[in-house]
Amino acid sequence: MAKEDNLKSWKKGQSGNPNGRPRKYVSLLKEHGYKLSEVNDTIQAMMAMSMDELKLVWDNQDATVLEKTIANAMRKSIEKGSLYSIETLLSRVYGNPKQMTELTGAHGDPVQIIISDKL
Repeated sequence: MAKEDNLKSWKKGQSGNPNGRPRKYVSLLKEHGYKLSEVNDTIQAMMAMSMDELKLVWDNQDATVLEKTIANAMRKSIEKGSLYSIETLLSRVYGNPKQMTELTGAHGDPVQIIISDKL
């Protein structure tokens, strides 16, 4: 049986992924009029909360959409035992950690990189 026998073709105008990729939290919050600095400040403050404090935010009818969205993302991450949402929130506030790469030549010798500002 050839690989092509298992492929399904979509009708014209039909998508294999009708819902598309889920939108990121920050994109959703920007649509509600929040500034990036407000989002980052709120994430930073809420990351320091205890579980009881997060529950109070989630249960509070007067909490903002921003607070509820962040509390919900954190709650879901904790319930699933996944760090994805928390990593996303942390990288939003603090950036991604630097990644180091070690380069060696063909014989294991270190590679020297010279950067010159003269063209």
